[in-house]
Amino acid sequence: MQAPWILKDRFRGFMPVAVDVETGGIEPETHALLEISAVLFSVCDDGQLAPSEHVWLHVLPFEGAAIDEEALRINKIKPDHPLRPAVPEREALRRVFRVVRRELKATGCSRAILVGHNAHFDLAVLNAAIKRSGIKRNPFHRFSVFDTCTLGGAMFGQTVMSLAVQAAGLKWNEERAHSALYDAQICAQLFCEAVNRINDQSNPALSRTRA
Repeated sequence: MQAPWILKDRFRGFMPVAVDVETGGIEPETHALLEISAVLFSVCDDGQLAPSEHVWLHVLPFEGAAIDEEALRINKIKPDHPLRPAVPEREALRRVFRVVRRELKATGCSRAILVGHNAHFDLAVLNAAIKRSGIKRNPFHRFSVFDTCTLGGAMFGQTVMSLAVQAAGLKWNEERAHSALYDAQICAQLFCEAVNRINDQSNPALSRTRA
């Protein structure tokens, strides 16, 4: 069975990509980027949007980066751990962008758009890292996002990630929170839940097949 819609038609040619970053603080220009994860999406045969492939990388702090101990207490990252498989910031971005560009070509979308929880922070960190790294070809829209904080508040009455996830009927694992991989994956699930409910309610042609 063929899906009733394709990704590029649902978001005006944009391809959503759930992104989460873990950092050494809240200032994108000065605090270290320590982890980045991106989750792609696909449309299932029944018309349901679902998370698909992911990429997750540990990142070496850029030269002169500031790191706040309070941030490390929250995300539990040990930047100097000898077994931490971290790569330079530029290499991390290139690996993420390689996956995103490949999917853009496969889906026929024109540009990626970042999906995140309080997404403008993740986008600001991403843009700052791109500038530091001297990367010219950025597959992401430079200022537009899909924010699951906004979606969670509007659809489920909750803006805090853990509460919005649970209000949407999804499972939340506090022990895994504040890992870039887990946060990107759970953000992707929350985005899918919101989009699928909107599809069901607003456009039968996009809705999921019901039993």
